[in-house]
Amino acid sequence: MKRAKDYIIFPLDLPSAKEAKYYIGLLSEHVGMFKVGLELFIRSGPQIVKMIRDMSEAGVFLDLKLHDIPATVSRTMESIAELGVNFTTVHCGETTEMLKAAVAGSAGKTGVLGVTVLTSVSAFDIKKAGFENQYYSDITKLVLKRAETAKNAGCAGVVCSGLEAKMIKNAFGKEFLTVTPGIRPAWSMDKKDDQQRVTTPADAIKNGSDYLVIGRPIRDAKNPVSAAVMTAEEIEAALINQVF
Repeated sequence: MKRAKDYIIFPLDLPSAKEAKYYIGLLSEHVGMFKVGLELFIRSGPQIVKMIRDMSEAGVFLDLKLHDIPATVSRTMESIAELGVNFTTVHCGETTEMLKAAVAGSAGKTGVLGVTVLTSVSAFDIKKAGFENQYYSDITKLVLKRAETAKNAGCAGVVCSGLEAKMIKNAFGKEFLTVTPGIRPAWSMDKKDDQQRVTTPADAIKNGSDYLVIGRPIRDAKNPVSAAVMTAEEIEAALINQVF
């Protein structure tokens, strides 16, 4: 049975393996998965994945946001799949073929998640990028379109805002995973950062999010363990309310 802490993905958005090791040791009993992004992976390589595996029973989300020609993405995914990570990411770019290549390269060993629209991106950003009016006047239309592309390509799910998870679940079914960054626990919502489309854990769970990426509220807390525990309690309350 999935526990409240299993919903939490803690991003190791850190510049060194030494710092990552500290947080892995500190939070391994309080989160369900650790996310390794570009900065840490480029500095530390596959060894950081091995470190997580050796130190923790938590899963690994390798968030590299691949975006390249299909042949390159396929070969890269073959290498990623050999690392034994749970999930990895590919941008929902201009063509379905890149996503299909990622899924083929994973050979079912690693769940491929399509990145729809980054949660740091606003409607104004979409407009400046030259998208049609329908997509910047209602950014959820672009998210839904890209989620459809990922679904048709055979991806396990998508990365999206918690504001969009319900829409995606309704369109593509409960088994299509939604991983949601931009999560801010209720006790931290007064703090400003660069995320544009944010939700609380309770709202994300209510909307059907399967995993919640929660970094700064935990990492920057005076007591990260207490912050992780409080966040899990917030998730637990949302799950109870969902049942009843």
